[in-house]
Amino acid sequence: MTVPALRFHDVHKSFGGAGALNAFTLSVEPGECFGLVGANGAGKTTLIKCLLDFCEPDKGQIGIFGVPHRQTVSRARLAYLPERFNPPYYLTGRDFLQYMAKMHRAADAESNAAEMVKALDLDPAALDKPVRAYSKGMNQKLGLAACLLSGKDLYVLDEPTSGLDPRARILLKRKLKALRDGGKTIFFTSHALADVEEMCDRVAVIDGGILRFAGTPAELMRTQNAGTMEAAFMTLTAPETQAAS
Repeated sequence: MTVPALRFHDVHKSFGGAGALNAFTLSVEPGECFGLVGANGAGKTTLIKCLLDFCEPDKGQIGIFGVPHRQTVSRARLAYLPERFNPPYYLTGRDFLQYMAKMHRAADAESNAAEMVKALDLDPAALDKPVRAYSKGMNQKLGLAACLLSGKDLYVLDEPTSGLDPRARILLKRKLKALRDGGKTIFFTSHALADVEEMCDRVAVIDGGILRFAGTPAELMRTQNAGTMEAAFMTLTAPETQAAS
């Protein structure tokens, strides 16, 4: 029996009496590219914070490759990129990649850095500049490069295409597909539903902290009688749909 890469079971979380996650149960299999979608405030980032032990669930269990998430060793096989990524401004890009390679104990990261930044459309000459001179898009590319150079089995990415121009988004999607094809697990949040449809084996829709759907993009569109992911999402999360469920 295959152990899930991620397993959330009956996870609850509230802040000041307001529910952020309610009985959230979901499994992500090894080698999947899995997309988590929802409106702002739906609970996506809270779920990731619980996963990474940045905050404690009020109830429920979370496992990473079968290891309880509260154990530090559970996170040894994953790399994470937050939604609002800001590298230390006083480092050069190269210094940052070297620092993260040591943190991840990624032996080949330095030798592969030039190839990775090229794959993400970041000018290699920028690596010798201080990060404080970077644009938002350059910061995002640097963070993605550091994350993907880690050589981990699982990548947890919160809005990874944020701030990227069209060319960089295309190149990132190619890179993530290549990692998935190589057996890596990708778990990411996104507001770009077309990207989710294109890339993901399965998708979950969270709304108001509740899991509304989990399945393939095609199944989501079929169950909502919709021709696009956008239309399916709008129907599934419409207030009248929730009132009827």
